[in-house]
Amino acid sequence: MCAAEKERGLLVLAAMVLLCGILAVELAHGKIDFTTLAVAGGLVMVWFAVQFILQKVSHRGDGLFLPLAAILMAIGLIMVYRLKPELFLMQALWAAIGLGAFLLSALFFRRITFWADYKYIWGIIGVVLLLATAIFGVDIGGHKSWLIFGPVRFQPAEFAKLFIVLFLAGYLDEHREVLAFATKRYGPLVLPRPRFLAPLLVIWGLAMLMLVLQRDLGSALFYFGTALVMTYIATGQKSFFAWGGGLFILGTVASYIIFPHVRVRFDIWLDPWADPSGKSFQIVQSLFALGSGGILGSGLTYGFPEMIPEVHTDFIFAAIGEEMGLMGAGAVLLLYILLVYRAFRVSLRGKTSFEILLAGGLAVILALQIFVIVGGVTKFLPLTGVTLPFVSYGGSSMVATFILLGVLFAISEAGEGG
Repeated sequence: MCAAEKERGLLVLAAMVLLCGILAVELAHGKIDFTTLAVAGGLVMVWFAVQFILQKVSHRGDGLFLPLAAILMAIGLIMVYRLKPELFLMQALWAAIGLGAFLLSALFFRRITFWADYKYIWGIIGVVLLLATAIFGVDIGGHKSWLIFGPVRFQPAEFAKLFIVLFLAGYLDEHREVLAFATKRYGPLVLPRPRFLAPLLVIWGLAMLMLVLQRDLGSALFYFGTALVMTYIATGQKSFFAWGGGLFILGTVASYIIFPHVRVRFDIWLDPWADPSGKSFQIVQSLFALGSGGILGSGLTYGFPEMIPEVHTDFIFAAIGEEMGLMGAGAVLLLYILLVYRAFRVSLRGKTSFEILLAGGLAVILALQIFVIVGGVTKFLPLTGVTLPFVSYGGSSMVATFILLGVLFAISEAGEGG
């Protein structure tokens, strides 16, 4: 069986998951909505069309990316339909747009090294998007991370991360020898000359700005964490982790002391039972949901995840844990682990240092985003406004993550392919 046939078989499996899940929710409610099933069927046709076009243009990227995204997206659509049926059509529309974005980015970035020459343009675009959010952003759900233009609202940070990674990959590729060898020793640690650290310090400053003004610890963590990991990939200098971690901790402690909203986030994390029906209500309900799910879960539509505010966005993993149990939540995590593994595999097989750095940075962003949101829902980390890729409701996250995956798909063709 050839690679294309295997990929189609996995897409058929994803289609069965989506259609059977939607049908199960409808039968539990005692009615069948053929419009919803038709929308789900149309989305299935879209992802088969994307696979067909990529095959026709002889794109030999990693054949697991699209099926993994499709099955995660199917699980997310099922949960959105179960939790907020009125939002299903919009989420399906964003999923279709995301699939189109995946196709375009997979084709657009086939000559990936060409884009390294425009690194400063990508960096400026990323910084402008983040600053626009900090200055003009609207507070929705406790996070000042939205821009609103009439009926349209989106999260610029979701797209800014792609531009920041493109800039870092190009900058680190150009200056990796200087960063690795033109260093000064400070006790047991070493650092490059200050002028070469300026871009990394700008990223740190942006991360602190997001933490303070946007109340977004999650985004601050994975922006700066990605910059540190990419710098380590480029230089092999472990000192960056010590210096960078120290700077981040210093900024976080200062923010905790100075800004009340940051302090509230940490206090909820440290002791949610101090105010279980007030400020800690979300995390307490999330823990109850995960605990009540047991091994096999309560069954789709037979739990009470709607008691968690914003369960269809930040806390959708808690709903999965309650109604699908440890087995269902574990299966979702295994899908993510496989997706992240394939992303890092693309980095390891890159033929140029720019490809290695870019793929590695995108893989780190994906991994950190999953880690931060699952950690927040399970109280391993403070709560954040980061969405669960492909699963949580949200158009900005869906489209941006599909673009990220499309770039990885394009880079994977330069290696050994799928």
